[in-house]
Amino acid sequence: MLSEDVTNIKGIGEKLAEDLSGMGIHTIEDLIFYFPYRYDVFEIKPLSELIHDDKVSIEGRVLNVPSLSYFGKKKSRLMFNVEVENIVVKAVMFNRAFAKKQLQVGDIVTLTGKWDAHRLQITVSNYKKGAAENHANIQSIYSVKGDVTNIKLKKAIQTAIHSYGEQITELLPSNYLTTYKLPSRYEAIRTMHLPSDRQALKHARRRFTYEEFLLFQLKVQLLRKLKREASKGNAQHYNDEKVQKFISQFPFNLTGAQEKSLKQILADMKSPYRMNRLLQGDVGSGKTAVAAIALYATITAHKQGALMVPTEILAEQHYQSLTELFGDRARIVLLTGSTKGKKRKEMLESINNNEVHIVVGTHALIQDDVFFRDLGLVIVDEQHRFGVEQRRTLRNKGLHPDVLFMTATPIPRTLAITAFGDMDVSVIDEMPAGRKEIETYWTKANTFDRILQFIEKRIQEGEQAYVICPLIEESDKLDIQDAVDLYHQLEEYYDSTICVGLMHGRLSTDEKDEVMQQYAKNEVQILVSTTVVEVGVNVPNATIMVIYDAERFGLSQLHQLRGRVGRGDKQSYCILIADPKGEVGKERMRIMTETNNGFELAEQDLKLRGPGDFFGKKQSGVPDFKVADMIHDYRALETARHDAEIIIEKNLLELDPAYKQLRVYIEKEGVYSKKLD
Repeated sequence: MLSEDVTNIKGIGEKLAEDLSGMGIHTIEDLIFYFPYRYDVFEIKPLSELIHDDKVSIEGRVLNVPSLSYFGKKKSRLMFNVEVENIVVKAVMFNRAFAKKQLQVGDIVTLTGKWDAHRLQITVSNYKKGAAENHANIQSIYSVKGDVTNIKLKKAIQTAIHSYGEQITELLPSNYLTTYKLPSRYEAIRTMHLPSDRQALKHARRRFTYEEFLLFQLKVQLLRKLKREASKGNAQHYNDEKVQKFISQFPFNLTGAQEKSLKQILADMKSPYRMNRLLQGDVGSGKTAVAAIALYATITAHKQGALMVPTEILAEQHYQSLTELFGDRARIVLLTGSTKGKKRKEMLESINNNEVHIVVGTHALIQDDVFFRDLGLVIVDEQHRFGVEQRRTLRNKGLHPDVLFMTATPIPRTLAITAFGDMDVSVIDEMPAGRKEIETYWTKANTFDRILQFIEKRIQEGEQAYVICPLIEESDKLDIQDAVDLYHQLEEYYDSTICVGLMHGRLSTDEKDEVMQQYAKNEVQILVSTTVVEVGVNVPNATIMVIYDAERFGLSQLHQLRGRVGRGDKQSYCILIADPKGEVGKERMRIMTETNNGFELAEQDLKLRGPGDFFGKKQSGVPDFKVADMIHDYRALETARHDAEIIIEKNLLELDPAYKQLRVYIEKEGVYSKKLD
């Protein structure tokens, strides 16, 4: 049985089993599925095809007696020439003094190492006498610990496959193997450990990439189905004619992406299941318009709507824009922590008596004394700012409204498919026509004087600026501009001609709101801030965003900050002050100056940072795959999700014998439930 202890494998004693246990290998199955983390390919290629600085293998004839020299403590350098394709190549070997006696003039040798195309030189890491046995030898390299060596591990795995191979069960139905041209599970495992050639290895990896994604997506879709089944009875019978009339009075036409997202949201509201949808859209893409239409649909279904946002000032802005948009079609109230006393009491009574159609507010919306008569739709803006507990509070009040989460943080498709697998995702990836693109520039700190002069000129035209830095106060560890110091510098530079404000995370909520109010009213012209301004208010006058030490931010965060400007009809600018030392930092700056598309940036950020870093490892919900890579294998991920949806929708795990092994595997994982029958 594959579930037996590894000590059942010939050659694995207690000591080796203990070391393997430290590597997460306890059973024979664990051992067989412990795949190499990389492969060294020893392939003899013509010199003309070798790439500078690559690890290569060459075959040639030794031309001279190797010369040996010593340097430092017990360090040696062995040098000799080899003839390859009638060309003399210099070979350098470090700390292999013994090789001098082994290598004779005229010997044929195979050398592997780093290739220097400019010097026609190879720095040898491996060598062997004689010609290469074949022209593409692939070595499996495993991640090992303790006394476990690659040779020991390889031998144990080969023994396990030989003795227990016939017990490896095929999970995928045969039609999937045929359609996607995938090798069987047994064949793919053998190839992963002992690849015969690159092509076979490629197909084995493809097989396990698809399998891992499919198994993960099946679990996600099952959980999603369970949630849907548990949320029946929430159909909203809205008046489509009224909704269309409401849309027609907008002073602009909806973009194609807005229309598509709206259609998905309205279909969810009409369905008998509770909506659990994420609406993604870049800053300025028009999420609020879509949210307003959804809220209006709820009103025509004779239910109440709520819009929950992270800050009071943002709540006030939404309240004002919705009031203008709805006119006398709805009664809208603003409920925040500042709503107190008699006013609050009257407001709560109106909400409870169904006299209020829409409530806009902060988390004050979900406090114990707030009761809705019939809540149909809750829209949560910048959903990552609200804890799971706060969202659960709504349900604990006995309310099961449709829920729409909105975010301006562009999440790459690959992550949305995995991390938000139990949510439906709508994307507004198209900007309204006529919107001016923000011009982005990358510069060094020595141009700061010129930047300040530019800011002064724009302020004289009635515009405003943000200046962002990573830290609040000076740090000994990091040589980066801090907000407090920069605030004082700017105050001194502009004297009293321009009012400078300061905002950072250590201010209380009231203090932050007060600073933002002053900025929104143009009482403050330059706002020096840390990234707390990332999700904030709409200040049409703000046209300049200066980001200090920009290399310290991820692309998505830089894009979020850039989105604070460009909200009016004037040309806006984003100036990145950065002196990145590494290539990744330089690449970030280059990408920022080249594109304003948040989704494109998010994909690039994912490539530069990796999926765990994108959300932060702990809450990412991104699984660790052995073979699959969400970034590079996104097509396989989308295919697997599509297949998983069909399998669950048609109940194939139950009804089709070809899917039996998939069902057995998922039952073993503890996800499958009889409730689904």
